[in-house]
Amino acid sequence: MADPERLVGGLHPVRELLRAGRPVHRILVAASRRGSDVVAEVHALARERQVPVEEVDRGELDRRAGGLVHQGVLALAPPFPYATLEDVLDRDGVDGPTLLVALDGVTDPHNLGSIARTAEAVGAAGLIVPGRRAALVTPTVEKAAAGALAHLPVVQVINLARTLGQLHDRGVWSLGLAGDAEVELADHPLVTEPCVLVVGAEGAGLSRLVRDRCDALVRLPMRGQVGSLNASVAAGVALYELLRHRR
Repeated sequence: MADPERLVGGLHPVRELLRAGRPVHRILVAASRRGSDVVAEVHALARERQVPVEEVDRGELDRRAGGLVHQGVLALAPPFPYATLEDVLDRDGVDGPTLLVALDGVTDPHNLGSIARTAEAVGAAGLIVPGRRAALVTPTVEKAAAGALAHLPVVQVINLARTLGQLHDRGVWSLGLAGDAEVELADHPLVTEPCVLVVGAEGAGLSRLVRDRCDALVRLPMRGQVGSLNASVAAGVALYELLRHRR
């Protein structure tokens, strides 16, 4: 039985699929988007990649999208290609030592997409997500990531704590974000080393097993009255702090 097609909606996600050379079966474009510069770029990239483009009316596109926000452009592609741990460890750091991101129990697809977008922006080598009790890559996540997932490898693992142990054995230190940690991220000596930033679920934080497996727990400076940040905001702040120390 053939694998079902996945939908990728939105101008930027579809454009980045084509730019990255990812396999795409065909692209549907709303006739009302004719004349848009980004749509023209999608057409040009599709011709270059020999991907058929079909112009349809907006109603047909809405029906095919099934509620996905598509901005008048919808790609039909093979199932999302998850990477392996070896794939991401083989990638060179874009700006300094290896940097990975691991998510522990993050279930909101918009948070996952937003974190993926920031991780790709800072040059992270990959994103690690558990296969259970967590958000996985869906059309909503790809839309929220705005094309980042066409370039950023995502590794789906069975046991995150065990994976952190495997990374430790390969010389990659795990830094877990925790509001009650004694040391601020910027002051920790591991920020310049190969590391994986571990981000917990909003509200619950890191699970006990993952927290115990982390090589160090670090916190972000909080000077106001609000006690915590949204998971994707916290991840973004931490990733740019790590990037600053690696330049």
